[in-house]
Amino acid sequence: MKKNIAKIVIIATGLLSFIWFLIRVIPKPSRASYPCQQAAFPLASGFVIWMIGIVASARLFRVARFQWRQKKYLPFIPAILAALICFLGISILYQPAISLANKINTAKEIFIPVDLPNSPMGEAKGIFQGRVVWAHNPEATSWDGKTGYWWKDQNTNSAIVEKMLSGSLQNLTGTKNDQVAWDSLFHSFNRHHLKGNQGYTAGQKVAVKLNMNTSGTHGSYVNNTLNSHPQMVLALLKQMVNNAGIPASEITFYDISRLIPGNVYSLCKLAFPEVNFVDNSGGDGRLKYKTDEACAVKWSQKLTLEEGGGNPTYLPTCVSQADYLINLANLKGHDLAGISLCGKNHFGTIISNGSGISGPVAAGVHPYIAVHNFAYWNMPKRDMKTYNTIVDLMGHKDLGNKTLLFLVDGLYASRNQSQGIVSADRWLSKPFNNDWPSSIFLSQDNVAIESVCLDFLRTEQSVIGSNMFEVYGNVDNYLHEAAMANNAPSGVIYDPEQDGTPLKSLGVHEHWNNETDKKYSRNLGIGNGIELIAISGNEVNTAIDGSREMNSDLKIYPNPAKRGSELHIISNDSKIEELVLVDIQQRIILNSKNSTGKFILPENMSPGIYVVRVKTTKGESISKVLVQ
Repeated sequence: MKKNIAKIVIIATGLLSFIWFLIRVIPKPSRASYPCQQAAFPLASGFVIWMIGIVASARLFRVARFQWRQKKYLPFIPAILAALICFLGISILYQPAISLANKINTAKEIFIPVDLPNSPMGEAKGIFQGRVVWAHNPEATSWDGKTGYWWKDQNTNSAIVEKMLSGSLQNLTGTKNDQVAWDSLFHSFNRHHLKGNQGYTAGQKVAVKLNMNTSGTHGSYVNNTLNSHPQMVLALLKQMVNNAGIPASEITFYDISRLIPGNVYSLCKLAFPEVNFVDNSGGDGRLKYKTDEACAVKWSQKLTLEEGGGNPTYLPTCVSQADYLINLANLKGHDLAGISLCGKNHFGTIISNGSGISGPVAAGVHPYIAVHNFAYWNMPKRDMKTYNTIVDLMGHKDLGNKTLLFLVDGLYASRNQSQGIVSADRWLSKPFNNDWPSSIFLSQDNVAIESVCLDFLRTEQSVIGSNMFEVYGNVDNYLHEAAMANNAPSGVIYDPEQDGTPLKSLGVHEHWNNETDKKYSRNLGIGNGIELIAISGNEVNTAIDGSREMNSDLKIYPNPAKRGSELHIISNDSKIEELVLVDIQQRIILNSKNSTGKFILPENMSPGIYVVRVKTTKGESISKVLVQ
C-alpha cells in the first residue's frame, strides 16, 4: 500500500512540476534560469519522458499481443522486445530526476567564509571599540521542548535573565553599576553624533524594535515560533526606567509589520502602565503606526518592480521622532538570508504600500538578501561583492545610525524565522552540549555583534545532527558590504537618504580564530577588530583593560600610569587644543588647555579607569588610561 501511495505522489509531483514549469516559463522564458524552475525541470521532464514511455510501451505491447493472437511469431519477437526496452528505459531515465529532486531537498551545505580567521575589515565602534559581550547561563532556560510553550514564565528564570543583562551592560561599558553603564552609553552616543558630552536628557524619546515575525494576534503567542521573549523585553524595560532614568511614557516598543501579543504587552504594562506599544493594526491598548512620508529610505540601488516590489519606502513616526533606538533581535537562522539578527530586524520597521502584500515585499527588498537559491520565491543566490538592502537599513540616519544599543536575545534560538522550536533544536555545539543556547549578546557595533552571532550560528550548523540548517551560502556578504560601506566590495555607493553623503564604515567584521577558543583579533592582541567578552553562570566580572586604547588616533603613555606622574598624549594627525580627564561617573578630574599634550596626574586621585577626552583641530576623540 505504501509503495502505491509513493508512486502516486511521484506521478502527481511530476505532473504538477510540468504544469508549473509551463505556466511560469511560457510567459517569461528567462524564468527557466530561476532556481525553482531548475529544481522543477528534472521532475517535469522526467514526467514527460515517463508519459511518452508509458504510451509507447503500451502501444508496442498491444502490437505484440495482436501478432501473438494472429500466430505471427516472427513479428511478435521484435515487438515485445521493443516494448520491454521502452518500459525499462523510462524507469532508468526517470530515476535520476527523482534522485536529483531528493538531493535538492535533503542536502545540507556548510558555510565557509571567504575571509581568513582574524582578518578584520571596517572600523570598530563603541566605548571599547569592537566589543561584543556574550552572557551564557544554562539556568536561564528550563523548557523540556515538548510541554507547553518556551515563552511561559516557568520556562525562563526572569531573575537570571535580569542579572545576565546587568552584567552584559557593565562589561560592555567597563563600569561597575548599571546606572553608570547607561550614562556611559548615552554620553558615548552623543559625543560620536556631535551632540556634546551629555547623557540622556528629559523629554527625549527611545524606540525599541522588537521581533514579532510570526505574531498575528493581540492574545498570547499561539505556538512555539520564536518572537521577542517576554521576560527579556521586561528586563530591558526595567533597565531603561530604573537605571537609565528614562520615563516609561517616553519609551515605545514597536513592530510595524506584525501584532504585539498580550504576553509581552500585559507583562510590561503591568509593571509600567505608561509605556507605549506600536504595531501593524493598533487597538487593545496598542497604537497603530503612522507613516512619516518626510522620512524615506531611498535604496542605494534601484529595486526591481517585478513581483510587486519597487514601491516607495518610509519609516514610522515612532522611529523618525525618536532620539535613540535600541535594536532587540532574536538569534535565528533564515531560509533566505541565512541568518536573521539586528540588521534583518528592520524589515519590520519599513513601510511600503502594495496590493495585499507586506511592507518589505512591496519595497522589493528580499531578492537582494538571498544568500542561497530560494525556490519558493524564485530568488537565485546573490554573489559576494553584491548590493544588499540590509546595509541601507544598518546605515540609515534614523535606523542604524540612531541606535544606542544592539541586543540579540539568544535564550532560545530557532533554525529559521517561521518554524516552531522543538526539542531537537537544542544546540549540540560546545559549550551548550545539547541544551538551549541560553545566551544574550550586546554591542554598540552593529557589524561586530552580527559577525559574532554568525560565528555561533555557523558553528552550531556544522555539527552533525544539528537542526540549524539554513546557515549556508554567501551569508556574510552584507557584513562585508557594511564594514566597508565607505568602499564597498560591490562598488555600490551606499547613501540611504540620497543626500549626497555616502555611508562610512558601519562597524568591524571578522571571524574568530576557531570554535573552541572563540578569540578575535583584539582578544589576541593582533588587530583592531572584534573583542568578545564572555561571562558565564552568575558572573558579572566587569571587563576593563586599561592598556587598550578606545581610539587608535590617540597615543597615551605611560599606560597604566601612576598618580602624580606626567602623562603624555599624542594625536597622530591633528593638533591638540584641549585635554579633559574624567572618571567613569563623568566627573571632571582635570581640564587643561595645554596644547603640548602633557599634564600631571593628581596625587590624591583614586586608582581606577579614567577617560581622556581630547579636542583637536579635527574634532573630539577619546581614549582611556588606567591609573594605579
